Amino acid sequence: MAWLTAEFGRDVLNRAPVLPTAEFFPGPYEGSDEDIRSVIAQLCGYLDVAPNRLTIEIEPDDGEQAMVADLNLAHKSRSAAGHYRRENGRPVIAIDQRQAARPVALVATIAHELGHVRLLDEQRIPSDRRDHEPLTDLLTVYFGLGIFTANSAFNFSQSKRGWSYSRLGYLSEQMFGYALACYAHLRGETKPSWARHLATNPRAYLKQGLRYLGQNPPSM
Repeated sequence: MAWLTAEFGRDVLNRAPVLPTAEFFPGPYEGSDEDIRSVIAQLCGYLDVAPNRLTIEIEPDDGEQAMVADLNLAHKSRSAAGHYRRENGRPVIAIDQRQAARPVALVATIAHELGHVRLLDEQRIPSDRRDHEPLTDLLTVYFGLGIFTANSAFNFSQSKRGWSYSRLGYLSEQMFGYALACYAHLRGETKPSWARHLATNPRAYLKQGLRYLGQNPPSM
């Protein structure tokens, strides 16, 4: 977080964190490709990325989840929900259309891929940096999108057909909780009102982190 502060400045911290509300994501949402592109455009604004820099690809649903459900199988997944690459001198963001059914995970995925644009496309870090994926997750927290990435880190669901769970991102719920505590600490917040939007586990880890930071303030 200290590195992100030095790299992007403290003005980012003065912005309101992005919440899963109509204030930050106005208009109807039905999960269409057009809706996904609209969310990408909104997130470009929150992450200071010019949309016209990007090439956007939406990868079609391959039907895997429906097949698993029809066969009444348990399902676990840690598949890549999005991709970043450079092609013809432009950053390309590819998003799995299946994410459209889970808007919070969709926002988390797009935020992570746009984080690659800020770090890799702007040549702030080399592509072979060992921790560049976790650092990209951390960037989403620094730019105020940590509620989405933390809430999507682990998802468990159960139905009459079976159970499934998925992991998204490269940080655990505990890591996201502590990162959010650092974010709140940098903003001078001891009881952030936005914490109510967090899922149970990340919210608990946030509170633990804030208690720790209150007793052991870092030199950031």
